[in-house]
Amino acid sequence: MSKLKICVVGLGYIGLPTASLLATKGYNVHGVDVNENAVNMINNGQVHIYEPDLDILVKAAVQSGKLKASTQPEEADIFIISVPTPFKNGFKPDLTYVENATRSIAHHIKADDLVILESTSPVGTTEKVAQWILEERPEFIVSEEVNLNCDRFYVAHCPERVLPGHILKELVDNDRIIGGIDHPSTVKTVEFYRQFVNGKILETNARTAEMAKLTENSFRDVNIAFANELSMICDHLDINVWELIRLANHHPRVNILQPGPGVGGHCIAVDPWFIVDAAPEQAKLIQTARVVNDYKPGYVVEKVKAKAERFKEPVIACLGLSFKANIDDLRESPAVEIVEHLSRSNVGQLYVVEPHVSSLPTKLEKENIKLTTTEYAIRSSDIVLLLVDHRAFGSVDRNLLKEKIVIDTRGFIQ
Repeated sequence: MSKLKICVVGLGYIGLPTASLLATKGYNVHGVDVNENAVNMINNGQVHIYEPDLDILVKAAVQSGKLKASTQPEEADIFIISVPTPFKNGFKPDLTYVENATRSIAHHIKADDLVILESTSPVGTTEKVAQWILEERPEFIVSEEVNLNCDRFYVAHCPERVLPGHILKELVDNDRIIGGIDHPSTVKTVEFYRQFVNGKILETNARTAEMAKLTENSFRDVNIAFANELSMICDHLDINVWELIRLANHHPRVNILQPGPGVGGHCIAVDPWFIVDAAPEQAKLIQTARVVNDYKPGYVVEKVKAKAERFKEPVIACLGLSFKANIDDLRESPAVEIVEHLSRSNVGQLYVVEPHVSSLPTKLEKENIKLTTTEYAIRSSDIVLLLVDHRAFGSVDRNLLKEKIVIDTRGFIQ
């Protein structure tokens, strides 16, 4: 297996770590991305995203000659699709990126090649991948039972299950779920992942594998919604939610998660909607959890606006922009949404601190928003709004906060 060539389509937060890991394992890897700047950086041994130790791994992979990046796919033995799967208006799944990636590799596929969809996807997407390839390559088949005289290819789903900030370790150590569109596809995919995964390899079919990943993230979303709802109830009843949860969690069968300003990232904030879209009448709890978590950023904004009314020209320090602690990923971040909403509302001057980025995202490039340092933001502010519990904020001098109004959405500096 080590001499096989692998084409990884999508060099983002999952694709690039996967491509570089496989290259350091001895595979010849051809990475593909539509972002030409990212491609050039990778070919120079640099990274366009932040993940601990990823820069070292990419540099080693490129210098070894095992990893090359391009804007166009090439012939390979195994194709891994790792592109975004956002939703459109009305929370409808948008499979445009997956379809485009699939059709882009279709004419490079040979007999017996394997196509693996790693992108988190609605149930039935892996089957669509096979169908899109057949539309481009009608001479192929995907089931040996149809015609034993025709060349076939294999298709499976293996959803990523990694935590940002720990991706390189978890790509190797986590258990992996693998589901093919048929049993031979599952077997072929399992054989590949066993070459570099230390965790258990769990075999199923494609539709169950797709639903498993959606279920994992929906489980998290529902439990976060419970914590977020508790935080709003406690505000109403003048109870410290952090103390409440700490006490309740002493029960041997209770493990309440921590509330926050909302839910972000490409997974938990998005994937539950795929289930709701597929079974709207049955997914009532999952949909309610999404409503609760999507409501929370607006709730935080209203708390800030109420406190800001005390000042003639309020200055607000907004600590953190990423969707979770100690990473630079701003995708679906409730912190970004909150800062943007405060800016639109003209609440006051916003001093934003995000230690993992060097510039503001385009949507936050406003006159009343300034990216600055932690100390400057706090010293200059009337209100300190903690949105992300970055380790960097743990060293904040508590004396600086004594004369400030502190709104801590993470219970980090209570």
